[in-house]
Parts: sequence; structure tokens; C-alpha cells
Amino acid sequence: MAARIEPGTLHRYRRACDYLAAAMIHLKDNFLLTEPLRPAHLKPRPLGHWGTCPGLTLVYAGLNRLVAETGQRTLLVTGPGHGAPAIHANLWLEGTHAEYDTALALDGHGLAELVKRFSWPGGFPSHLSPEVPGVIHEGGELGYALATAFGATLDDPGLLVACVVGDGEAETGPTAAAWHSPKFTGPEDGRVLPILHLNGYKISSPTIYEGMSDDELVAYFTGCGWEPLLVDVRDTEDPDTPLAEALASAHARSGERPPMIILRSTKGLGLPATTPDGTPLAGTFHAHQVPFPGAAGDPDELAALERWLRSYRPEELFGADGVPAEDLLTVAPEPELRLGRVPQANGGELRRDLPLPDVEKFARAVERPGAEDASATEVLGDWLAELVRRAPRTFRVVCPDELESNKLGALLDVTRRQFEPDVPGHTEHLGSTGRVLEVLSEHLCQGWLQGYLLTGRHGLFPCYEAFVSIVDSMVNQYAKFLKMSGEVGWRAPVASLNYLLTSDGWRQEHNGYSHQGPGFINQMLTKKATTARIYLPPDANTLLETMHRCLSSTDLINVVVAGKQSGPQWLSPEEAHTHCRAGVAAWPWAGTSGPADVVLACAGTTPTVETLAATRLLAEVAPELRVRVVNVVDLLTLCPSHRHPHGMSDDAFTECFGDGLPVVFAFHGYPSAVHEVLHGRPATQRFHVHGYLEEGTTTTPFALLADNLMTRHDLAADAITRAHGWSSAGGDLARDLLRRRDELLALSYRDGADPEEITGWRWER
Repeated sequence: MAARIEPGTLHRYRRACDYLAAAMIHLKDNFLLTEPLRPAHLKPRPLGHWGTCPGLTLVYAGLNRLVAETGQRTLLVTGPGHGAPAIHANLWLEGTHAEYDTALALDGHGLAELVKRFSWPGGFPSHLSPEVPGVIHEGGELGYALATAFGATLDDPGLLVACVVGDGEAETGPTAAAWHSPKFTGPEDGRVLPILHLNGYKISSPTIYEGMSDDELVAYFTGCGWEPLLVDVRDTEDPDTPLAEALASAHARSGERPPMIILRSTKGLGLPATTPDGTPLAGTFHAHQVPFPGAAGDPDELAALERWLRSYRPEELFGADGVPAEDLLTVAPEPELRLGRVPQANGGELRRDLPLPDVEKFARAVERPGAEDASATEVLGDWLAELVRRAPRTFRVVCPDELESNKLGALLDVTRRQFEPDVPGHTEHLGSTGRVLEVLSEHLCQGWLQGYLLTGRHGLFPCYEAFVSIVDSMVNQYAKFLKMSGEVGWRAPVASLNYLLTSDGWRQEHNGYSHQGPGFINQMLTKKATTARIYLPPDANTLLETMHRCLSSTDLINVVVAGKQSGPQWLSPEEAHTHCRAGVAAWPWAGTSGPADVVLACAGTTPTVETLAATRLLAEVAPELRVRVVNVVDLLTLCPSHRHPHGMSDDAFTECFGDGLPVVFAFHGYPSAVHEVLHGRPATQRFHVHGYLEEGTTTTPFALLADNLMTRHDLAADAITRAHGWSSAGGDLARDLLRRRDELLALSYRDGADPEEITGWRWER
């Protein structure tokens, strides 16, 4: 371990980092101020958030000292991600940047490259990103740092995750929920040390926490279960010592309440009190972003910027050749313990494949299509339970209190819900350790799982379909993280983020309109083809095959939509394997032989049932009509192959859907999703998509289908009027089918339940 770092050295170290951060925001040349500052030396678009940078460097330097003195393996998660210049400065001085990119060497050339590259076209973004060593959380969107930090500590008892939470970020709902995360960690997990960076202001106004007294802050966080340590460095010339004492105390504590630090510092510490025009600057929200944005066109502001930069006395910190002074290089811990080098920050290098069970041992025997019923998620639950037995330290399930509702309760036969408090009253399946984390916060589930995956492990996020969209913004950010990670050569692939969406809208008629929302599919269609996958397995065996595929994959976001209700089983294990490998295929047993007049396509559990029921109706009313049935399990196979790696070839597409044949498509979600994936295929106007039309209420399953024109009668009527050669003859037959639909609908309203003709239907050939 390194020798004790003296406060004077830490002060010089912070001066160097603060100078570099300020230079990154403003300068494109004259990086060490070896000549008078001129407009030509300034970046044409100064970007960055200075206000949080001095505080972040204070924390980074303090953690360096803690790690050097204790050998504690530490990962830093930075909530104020737009304070990236501070993190870059520390990574450069500790030598980590140079290890990943020789252009950022610890000399004048490397310093110039670092300063100019920040917020420069083709350089580093203005916030933390996957290009930056040590990063598993960007912080560009606030609210998720603390949950991500807790996910990183799961199943890693030797890890400390220091998480800086900005007081602006602390106003968000996800952060408010995340303060309760210690209740979900156990003795086999690492520790999170939150550092609430309370500098008083966000972009243009004070924060909630700035308006709270110390007593109120202590009471609030004590009520959340923490042991708050107050550190106020606003009026001291030696902020390093009180922070070091708090960090050492937090590291040594082992009581019932985990420690956290509330760090009060000055917003934009180091800036002058005012701008040249008299606007208050240091310690105000005016210090939040670029301190001197108009310096290039205002001589007074340019002079103020130069005075500020020279106040750091860079000539005392860097040699004429740009090499940092020797004492500055002693602050970083040993290389393997540096914050930018901790292995968990590049978790793909730690990832190991899961020991996935053989799906055939859990599959349902299917002697003939539709002969037997089963709950797809219940069958999957047995398979997942076996996976938990095999992977007791590398696989987790996070769920918003819906595990048993979604018929995955078999998991609780082999593990528990991890929950630390001793709760009075009747509880089941709770324990201080377990593979399941259930909390009524989709945000926490998402954040926990992201932290767990990015540090080298695997997981699954089952959720009600309608409410997974609560994390739309989070998955947007995560998809961007994966996309950029794939462009960074040293980032190793991480396990995929897997969603299992069940309690789907078509079977949420009892819960009503609020629970009927398949829009997450559309959200995923906005993501890069290298990242997004969408699966709609129609039965238990295809769900097993799909989940095996998803849990084997890396660097993807897999969305699997599956029904939990007991329903017909269509494919044998062998057929399911073949079908899922193809992604889409005709089901010859479901249609008529010979050339088709019309294609009936389907994707999703309920649409598949209604499509097959429609073929039976057509066989009764129009036996001469020739029908081909196509089932889609991998939605993105419908894309042209040049748009998505799963896209079918043109020949395979024609083999399924014919050349010019009308296609009546029963789709699980919004019809627009199918039209979007088909874009680029020829003659897509022949596809007539039925799906969710944003019509719903508390009703019956059949009535919900009728409201959205998705009943078997609607599909059959559409097919018979669009089939080649049937446009006129099919009109009367279609009207009869829709009349029968309305008669059945009237019975549903009269009796409060769907008639036997619907509920008792079975597939027969």
C-alpha cells in the first residue's frame, strides 16, 4: 500500500485537477498558459458543467487516499455525470487514461490531447460515457446512480461502491426510492457509500436539500435507515482532512445502519465572486455550467477567465514539457486499485456464461397442436428455478412485486426474496439472502439490474407489460451505453438485459384500461439494430427456447412478451427449437394445402389463438378458401436483412408471405410496430395489421378483442374480403361473421362472462 498522503500534496493534486477541468471546458490551445490568453485559444463552443467539478475532485482525491491506505477495492459511480472534466482530470493524473489510450500519455502531448478532446467533435462527450475508463453509469440523465451502485455490489462482498449523488439528482423519484436499497442487500453483498454532494444549486435555482437544516437532513436520512456523517467544507482551507476523517469512519463502521456522507461544498469552488458585469458567480447557480461562456467576444470576460485559470498556478504543477510534478503522481493508489482500473467497471471481462439447463427436460410434450393447455410462464418458472440452483452467485431476478402473479413462483421453492428488515406479521419467502429482489419500483429494478449486469453478472426482469414503460427513459440511456460500448475496443461484452413482459394487455380486461398497454415494443423499435431484440413466443416450449437464447446472449436488450394464462400448446420441443431458430415460419398443419389465396399471420399468444380460431371459421363458411398460416416469434425477422441482422432474406420472406398475396396480420401490440419493421419490403400495402387500437376498459377477454377488431371473427372477415378472387363473394360471408361476433359480444355483456363458444374453443383438424 502507498504511504500516507499529506494534505498539502492532496491540495496541489486538486489544484491540478481543477485546472485541467477548467481548461477542458474553455481551451483548445495554449493549454498551460505559456502566453497571454487570446480568443483564438478558446473553444468555439465551450461545454461542460464546472459547478460540480471541484467537489467531484475532492471526493476522488479522498477516495484515492482511502484506497491507498486501506487497500479497499473501490468502484466510483458518479451521479453528476456532466462533471466529467473532473473525472477525466483524475483519470489522466493517475495514468489510467494513458493505459487505455497512448495518445493521453502523462506529458505535454497527452495533456493537450486531453484538454482539446473534451466536448470536441469526435472526442469525449460532455458527460461521462463508455469511452471513459472506470465508468458504468453515465449520469447524463439524473436519478439512477444510487440504484446502479447497489446493483454493482450484489454478490460481491469485497467491493465498496462510492456513489456521488448530486443534490439536484437527489430530487428525483428514483433516487428517493433508492435510499431504501440497503434493506434489500445482505451479508454476501458489498457495500455502497453514498456521498450526497450538497452544493446548493441546480441549473437555475436552489435544490430541496439546500433548504434543509443539518438536523432535518440527519432526521430524513436516519429515517431512511442511514447513519449520516455531515462534512461541511465551505469555510475551510483544508477540506481534505474532514472528508478523509469521514471516509475513514465510514469505512470502519460495521453497525446496523450503513454510513453515508452529506458533503456540503461551495458551488463552483475556486471561481471569482462575480463576473465582470457584477453577476454573482462562486457559490451560486451561475457557476453551474460554463463560467465564462462569452470570453471569446468580450475582452473583460476574457481577462477574467485568464485571471481565474492563472489562479491555479499551472506552472507550479506541470513542467515546461507538460509532465505533472512528481508529488502529484504519488496520490494514485497502486495500479490494480485505481478507481479507473477496478475490474468491475469493465464487467464483461468478469462475465462467465451461465450454466443454462437443457430446455427439453422442462418442455411440454405436444402430441398434436392445441390438445393440451399450460401456462408458459409457469413452465418457464421451473426452468428458472433449476438455473438458480446452478448459478447461485451470478444470476438474479428483479421484479416489481409480481413474481407469483406472473406465475414464476417456482423460483421461491429454491430461493428467497432478499429483504433484510425483520418485518412483523405474516410474510413468506423472505430472507437476508436470496436470488429474487422484489420492490414496487420499476426504476429500482432497472437500476439494480444494470449495475449487476455491467459488473459481470446475469439477470432477468419480469414485469407487467403495461408498466415496464415506466423505465422507458432508463432503457433509452442503457441502449445508448451499449451502443457506445460496442464501439470501444477495450470494453468486453456484458450479459444482455432481459425483460420478460407478461400479464399482457389482452388478458388484463379485469384490471381495466390502465393495464392495457403494449407500447414497450414500439419503444424498442427505436433502438439500434445491434442492440434491440423482440420476441413473442406463442406457447411454453417456444418461451423456453427464447429465454435460453436470451440468457446466452451479450450486449443486447431482449424483450420477451409471453402469456401467463393457461393456453393451448402448439409445438413440440423439437418443433419449437426449429421455429425459434427461424424466427418466423408457416405452420402447414394450421392452413390448407396448395397455393394460398390469403395469408393469416400472427405474433403473440392471444393473436395466435384468434388466428387459428379464424382459420376454423373460414373452413366452415368458405371451405374452398385456401389459407396459409404464418407465426412470427422473432418480430425483427420481418425487417429487410440490410436493416437488421435477424432480417429474413427476400426469398425466405416470399416463401412465408407469398408474392403479392394479401396478408391479414394479428399482432400483439400496436399495428404501427409491424408496419415499421416491414419498411423496405416490397408491396407492404398488402399487409393489413390488426392489433391494439388503444381501446379498452374493465370488460371480458372477448369484449376487449372486439373493441380492438381483433376477434377471430374480425380476422376471418378481413381475410375473406381480401383474399384473391373473394372480394365480392366474401362480402356477405364477412357480414355474417361480424354479426355473429356482435351476438357473442351481447352475451358477454348480458352474462358478465364470455360464452362457451369462445372459452371452450379448442383447435381441431
